[in-house]
Amino acid sequence: MVRDEPSALLGMRLTGISKDERQVTMDLSSLFLSSGDVIADRRFGWARDREAKGDLPGAADLLEQVLELTPGYASAWFALGGIREKLGDRVGAIAAFHKARKADPDDRHGALLNLVRLGAADATAVPSAYVRTLFDHYACAFDRALMEGLGYQAPGLLSAAVQAACRAAGRPAHFGAMLDLGCGTGLAGAAFRSKVDHLTGVDLSPRMIEAARAKNLYDRFAVDDMLQFLAAEQGAGQAYDLVIAADVFVYVPDLGPVAAAVARVLAPGGLFAFTAETHSGEGVVLGEALRFAHGAVHVRGAIDHAGLNLLGLDLAATRTEKRKPVPGLVAVAARTA
Repeated sequence: MVRDEPSALLGMRLTGISKDERQVTMDLSSLFLSSGDVIADRRFGWARDREAKGDLPGAADLLEQVLELTPGYASAWFALGGIREKLGDRVGAIAAFHKARKADPDDRHGALLNLVRLGAADATAVPSAYVRTLFDHYACAFDRALMEGLGYQAPGLLSAAVQAACRAAGRPAHFGAMLDLGCGTGLAGAAFRSKVDHLTGVDLSPRMIEAARAKNLYDRFAVDDMLQFLAAEQGAGQAYDLVIAADVFVYVPDLGPVAAAVARVLAPGGLFAFTAETHSGEGVVLGEALRFAHGAVHVRGAIDHAGLNLLGLDLAATRTEKRKPVPGLVAVAARTA
């Protein structure tokens, strides 16, 4: 049985490239959940040290010893999957990631996404516990890492796109009620606060919400899954004049359900603005960083099937990765008045 030791949870790695640049890797490859066995935990630590020093066969051997002691140790299975993949053992890696999922049904490490990436599984949704764990343990350095390390521009690009859509429609760029999906620490909320009367933020991560709350920008918060929250808002008769999602849909395989759910809470004439990472194809692909990229055809289809009118879909890089712009899209759609 996996036992959670919060003090040992690690998620974000921030490594210096130069005095003024940082390379950020946001993942849960270093997530540690105690096995409950002191000897197994110690050997797990030795294995990670071997891996860090480049001794992958030695690390794999130690992890296999650990798993003989504690067969249900999720962190060890997940680490072994990654090492086997680096060693060229795809079949062994897939087997280990399956074991990691079985050992931790909540899948806090993200084994499912690795199985999808390896072509061994399909994902209709990303495990909520994985996203929550990822961002809970990234929250303390989130703003600095995005702004300094990744050149994050999604909030400004969204704000400019919404203003352009309003100018084209001959309407003021001011909104009564706005919903920020996956609000995080409130970076997008800060970009829109002066343009809205009432601002609601929803996010899966309690720690991200705490960071956003400290900025005193939002009128209301909810710690919840996006689709569940949108369904509850529809049931309560809540309507929004503007719904945004900044750099959120990289953790959503299919944009169809969320676009339809947003359409149901938009007031007549309301706008839905979001960013997405993209690629040159038509469908959805999962990258090495375990982020989904959506083709323009997929985005257009999701908006169309939701009954919304696409006002703009522009190419724009919202961030960099390894100092290179990541291809992205900025979309604005409207509910017909």
